Amino acid sequence: MAADRHTLPLSASPGAVHRPPRAAAGPDQPARRSVADRRGHVTETERRHPMAQEKIGFIGLGLMGRAMVECLQKAGHPVTVLGNRDRTGLEEAVGRGGTEAASARTLAEETDIVMLCVGTSEQVEARIFGDDGVLAGAKDGQVVIDFGTSLPASTLKIGAALAEKGAIYLDAPLGRTPSHAKDGMLNIMCAGNEDAYASVKPVLEVLGENVFHLGKLGNGHTIKLINNFFAMTTATAMSEAFAAADAAGIDRQALYGVMSAGPLHSGMMDFIRNYAVDGKVDLAFSVANGSKDVGYYRQMTEDLGLASRMSGAADATLSEAKAGGSGDLMIPQMVDWLSENLKKD
Repeated sequence: MAADRHTLPLSASPGAVHRPPRAAAGPDQPARRSVADRRGHVTETERRHPMAQEKIGFIGLGLMGRAMVECLQKAGHPVTVLGNRDRTGLEEAVGRGGTEAASARTLAEETDIVMLCVGTSEQVEARIFGDDGVLAGAKDGQVVIDFGTSLPASTLKIGAALAEKGAIYLDAPLGRTPSHAKDGMLNIMCAGNEDAYASVKPVLEVLGENVFHLGKLGNGHTIKLINNFFAMTTATAMSEAFAAADAAGIDRQALYGVMSAGPLHSGMMDFIRNYAVDGKVDLAFSVANGSKDVGYYRQMTEDLGLASRMSGAADATLSEAKAGGSGDLMIPQMVDWLSENLKKD
């Protein structure tokens, strides 16, 4: 059975690293005062879950977003949600006691922490800017978190705009799948203001098994794009290797046996092999998403004044497949696409 489709798994293996006990905030990491503290009393739920009464606003209820919202609600967090055309995830969240916001602006006005989990930088900016955007409703001290895979330049622009309102922006792209999100087992690569990170870390630890702080704003998105560029380059190269073996009349398992016996062996090689040999898709990450991420990596390197050499082949291959109507294929299925398209015209 295929895994849930959304985000590319990172190197940490499920169960390999367990979440340490939560430490109290030290003097150099002042804790954000909870809503209960500001009210002057603490309920039993709040005593057991110190941030359980922080009001969370969540924008983006695709497969990953709705799983994250379910996890937050199970942990006792009041969640206000904003959906898009598909209201399935929104109605599920409301059915569990969530509140629907009329706009991104009202969502920001009514919550303590704003979270976004949407597909592209363009979609993030559409929710942040404008008369009804998050920025219009942002408050002093509010933390806004982008869980998507976005362009670092866009992240820095949004961060600067929110800072003018006294709000703080964190980038926190994800690893693993919606099924991990439901169980609070994501990998979360957070970057930005360290005090703001410390204040929301208890909430991030509800969602993630492995929660990293990676330094200044934009570092999370930068590392995620480097990771995904490398992963997609490896995946498309291995897919072509199988296609070339097919053309030469070489058994796919025989090729894999030789290649995997040496230093080439990797988890990504195994994902591609499992489809090529067994017909099993256990990396449910689409060609369209791979193409977008490699394209973002190339844009990021241009923004850094660099000319990426190695990303060109993966970018061209995935873009061609997407343009030809194969964007919904899963990345391991590029073995079939390349077997059909590798021949000279």
